[in-house]
Amino acid sequence: MKHPVDVHVGKRIRHRRWMNGTTQQQLAEAVGIKFQQIQKYETGMNRVSASRLWDIANVLKVPVSFFFDGLDVQPPAEAQAGDMPGDILTDKEALELLRSYYAIPENQRRRLFDLARVLSEAA
Repeated sequence: MKHPVDVHVGKRIRHRRWMNGTTQQQLAEAVGIKFQQIQKYETGMNRVSASRLWDIANVLKVPVSFFFDGLDVQPPAEAQAGDMPGDILTDKEALELLRSYYAIPENQRRRLFDLARVLSEAA
């Protein structure tokens, strides 16, 4: 049986790998394992050891804590309302939007963020 923490960590690995434009094969080669093992990590079928998670974090250029972000937080029921998926990290459109957003220069990104906030409050 999959442990919820392993599933969460796996989703965060997949999310960050996807945001970097890194394939499973590239990540696997960089940490010295087979891509099938990355698949098992990403689905939560296999647990990631501490040392392997350290290696993955270095390749993906994030602190190890990145993989645990959001683990303890349970969103309120009203935050799940509307068209927002229950797990935003599995929504391909949301991930594409994030990738595009971070490709924008920082000063323009901040202005876009402010605009989005104003538009969401007006809706």
